[in-house]
Amino acid sequence: MRDYRKRFSVDPEVKLRLDAVDTGYCDKHASEAAAKTEIERYLRRLTDLQLRLYASRRYAVLVVLQALDAGGKDGTVDHVMSAFNPQGATVTGFKVPTPIEAAHDFLWRVHPHAPAKGEIAIFNRSHYEDVLVTRVHGAIDARECARRYEAIRDFERQLVRAKTVVLKFFLHISKAEQLERFGERLDDPARNWKISESDYTERERWDDYVKAYQDALRATSTKHAPWYVIPADHKWFRNLAVSQILAATLGELDMRYPEPSVDLADIRRRYHEAARAE
Repeated sequence: MRDYRKRFSVDPEVKLRLDAVDTGYCDKHASEAAAKTEIERYLRRLTDLQLRLYASRRYAVLVVLQALDAGGKDGTVDHVMSAFNPQGATVTGFKVPTPIEAAHDFLWRVHPHAPAKGEIAIFNRSHYEDVLVTRVHGAIDARECARRYEAIRDFERQLVRAKTVVLKFFLHISKAEQLERFGERLDDPARNWKISESDYTERERWDDYVKAYQDALRATSTKHAPWYVIPADHKWFRNLAVSQILAATLGELDMRYPEPSVDLADIRRRYHEAARAE
């Protein structure tokens, strides 16, 4: 099984340059059709692994999805996370803080949505908005941003100590691809509702967001809670890479089905007796 973890992980010891990442990278695959079999294999693997996670109740999993506008967060939830049974998976989106949330520390609203053992939580945007949007718009200065990086590292370390697997994906698209996707939203009535004024006002801050992401990813990518920069111009390759990294990471966990709580021999005897009586 191909392992994209090393290729796409962010090394905090190496300066990150997002403009040097090929957002159109798709490895050996020439098309979505060529990758379809591999994607489906990873999704089947994830379905099995989630069942083991849910049954064993030894670990929790947190998946963080971040991207610039139109980067594919919703699409990743729709396609990759479709492998998960909703009974053991949740999706939480973090938008502009409410007045009550803003009156607390920036992590206050996040912790209640962290997964319990046996569960998978997906954050569609996350606590990282508070070192990205806030920084780009000047709501926090460099010193406060550094303090928040430290708080995030501590928060994620705490989750890992409680046996939560933390995987963070930055879905990286090009500026040209973003504009094309904005155009697709205009042409698709089912997606018109996604259009907002901020699509274009925030686009003017593209370079500022790239710089903010570079700094945040490098400052908060750790061995226990790594960041992965996923080339995402091709939606199908994004799905392939994210599903492969998830499957490889969860596959390394010690997740065994628990022993039955009943006497199976007795249950089999009673089953056969009931079957013969029918």
